[in-house]
Amino acid sequence: MHRYIAIEGPIGVGKTSLAKLLAVELDAQTILESSEENPFLSEFYADRKRMAFQTQIFFLLSRYNQQQELFQQDLFNKTTIIDYIYARDRIFAYLNLDNNELALYEQIYSLLHERIPKPDLVIYLSASTDTLLERIESRGRDFEKNITKDYIEELNQAFNRFFFHYSDTPLLVINTSEIDFVKNPADLKDLVKQIRLMKKGTQYYVPMSSKK
Repeated sequence: MHRYIAIEGPIGVGKTSLAKLLAVELDAQTILESSEENPFLSEFYADRKRMAFQTQIFFLLSRYNQQQELFQQDLFNKTTIIDYIYARDRIFAYLNLDNNELALYEQIYSLLHERIPKPDLVIYLSASTDTLLERIESRGRDFEKNITKDYIEELNQAFNRFFFHYSDTPLLVINTSEIDFVKNPADLKDLVKQIRLMKKGTQYYVPMSSKK
C-alpha cells in the first residue's frame, strides 16, 4: 500500500476535499496547504504582474518548510495524504514570472527541491475550465474574487501539459468534471480500490457509473 500519496490539480478542482475523504477511507493523516496564509495572494489576483514574484517566493518557502516537517516524520508509520506536490510551485512560476524573476526563482528552487520527499503515488485531478470557475465561485473565498476565466484557462492548460509529461512517480489521472466523490460514495470506494491496485506508470480512473 502507498504510504505517501499526493493529490494535485488546478485551483478549485477538489484536491483538499478528496484528501479528506481518502484520509477516512485509508485511515491516513492529512497535510493540507493553506493558501489563505499567503499575504500577497489577494493583491496578486488583482494585479498579477506587480505581485507575482512576492506571491511565488512566499509559496515556495512555505511549501518547503511544510515539506521539511513532513520529511522529519516517519512516513512508514502511517499513510500520509497531502493536497499538493512540490513541483506545483514551478507550474505557477513559469506561468506568472518574467524572465528575470524566473532566473532568480530557479536559483532558489534548485537549492531546495533536492531535499523534498517524493510521493509513492500522485493523483492528478483535472476538470474543464468552466467547472473550475463554478467550484471557485461556490466556495466564496474573498481572495479569489478577482480570478479571471483567462487565468484559470492558462493555469488549466499548464497543469495538463505538466502531467502529460509527468513520470517521476506512479500517476493516477481523474477527470472530475462529471464526478462528485462527496455525493457518490460508490465512486469513492471504487477509487480507493484503484489506488490500492496502483503500481507503476500512469493510469486513468474510470468511475463505476461509466463501467456499466
